[in-house]
Amino acid sequence: MSAFAVDWRWSRIEDMSGAEVHDLLKLRQDVFVVEQACAFPEIDGRDGEALHLRAFRAGTLAGALRVMPADATRGARIGRIATASGFRGGGLGHQLMGEALRLCSECWPEAAIDLSAQAHLETFYRGHGFVTISGAYLEDGIPHLDMRRAPAA
Repeated sequence: MSAFAVDWRWSRIEDMSGAEVHDLLKLRQDVFVVEQACAFPEIDGRDGEALHLRAFRAGTLAGALRVMPADATRGARIGRIATASGFRGGGLGHQLMGEALRLCSECWPEAAIDLSAQAHLETFYRGHGFVTISGAYLEDGIPHLDMRRAPAA
């Protein structure tokens, strides 16, 4: 059973209101730029290609991620996974991954799923069926690993 009830919302960026886009980008900025003290181009021009999952608790944005759809040349890609600081420690990250994996298996059952993981989260992603497919590398000054999950089908 989850630690708290979550309202899940999948949408494209163009289907969100200005306030919803603001809140999504603010969450990601708070986590990736401010908390991690990492100045990088968080708004990378790819949000329009993605499906965005937002998790709300009592009407407050608690977490989010994006999924880049699979196509003929590449598998699906999960990224920009962020949980607001006040909602950590209750399993929301695992729930976010579960929802993303469910969508990927429904939409692209024959596609692998890739992600670029911060190295300290390797065990977390292994728990969701991902295996490490690269050595460690620095991305914006933070150690990362490429990981992949085999197709569901």
